[in-house]
Amino acid sequence: MARLVKNTKKVGTAPGSLIHTGNYKNDVIDITLIEYNKDIYHRKKLNNIEDCFKLRNSDTVKWVNVEGLNDVSIIEKIGKEFKLHPLMLEDILNTSQRPKMDDYDDYIYIVLKMLYYNEKNNEISSEQLSFVYVDNYVFTFQEFGGDVFDGIRERLETAKGNVRKLGADYLIYGLIDAIVDSYFIILEKIGDNTEDIEQELMEDPKKELLQSIYKLKREMIFLNNSIWPLRELVSALARTESSVFDKNTSLYFRDVYDHIIQVIDIIESYRDMVSGMLDTYLSSISNRTNDVMKVLTIFSTMFIPLTFLVGIYGMNFENMPELKWRYGYIVFWLLTVIIIYIMLRYFKRKKWL
Repeated sequence: MARLVKNTKKVGTAPGSLIHTGNYKNDVIDITLIEYNKDIYHRKKLNNIEDCFKLRNSDTVKWVNVEGLNDVSIIEKIGKEFKLHPLMLEDILNTSQRPKMDDYDDYIYIVLKMLYYNEKNNEISSEQLSFVYVDNYVFTFQEFGGDVFDGIRERLETAKGNVRKLGADYLIYGLIDAIVDSYFIILEKIGDNTEDIEQELMEDPKKELLQSIYKLKREMIFLNNSIWPLRELVSALARTESSVFDKNTSLYFRDVYDHIIQVIDIIESYRDMVSGMLDTYLSSISNRTNDVMKVLTIFSTMFIPLTFLVGIYGMNFENMPELKWRYGYIVFWLLTVIIIYIMLRYFKRKKWL
């Protein structure tokens, strides 16, 4: 699949080498800081990453969102400031990571896939999203601009719900929950597309429909590979005993885990439907071919006795009285019509027609 990233840039490099392997390159790296607690809320864009380091002594929650990974120096500065492991920094820049969680005692690294549905092409695109939770900071690293976190930002700004009252670990829960909720929207659109293909399959299974079925099958495989590992990730978050997570937050992650199970069940159902559609298409084509062969066989069978008659009277024997009979031509055609009529009645009685 074209969406799989081949990490040829990292072949032969030392572990911990900071090399961006993604396909997206931003001309300008956008860095947004949201600082809050139950009483205050500030949001601003930063010109450089060092500006957010000045808030380390504050007891507020700091959400720093970095859009674009091609500026490696930003990752290096964050790693140096918070003394992050170089292998973790390498994983942030390696955009073909499998969803996972790494617990480094003092901080936690989480990586997963954020998915989008392109209705024009009926394709699913994805970007890698990395979380780093350290010292009341939540760093999120996106490959490009745009995300599914508008609801979280609105709740932070208007102080709705618990997000301003609870800690940074609850913010991580809210962000992951928003991503999982976006999966349901994608599945709904895939379901509509599946129903359209299925309806068209029943009415007129054209050759172009096979391409749509295979394309949908590839999308389901891609979706399954992107979401299935998230089950293990959220399960680990729900069971984690890390000191940086509040025990009460694990209850919320259990709810997200239930949602992921629902998503996986829906994906499995759609995969079965797509496999069934492929079988139905092949069966329809086979039945259509059988119908064509059936008609050709009937026509061929009807001409067998006529060919026999023509073969007999096409012989060059001199003593064939019918050849000189006055009404021979008319009788031949009457005999031909009678034979065809009898054979058609026989085929119809056998329900071959």
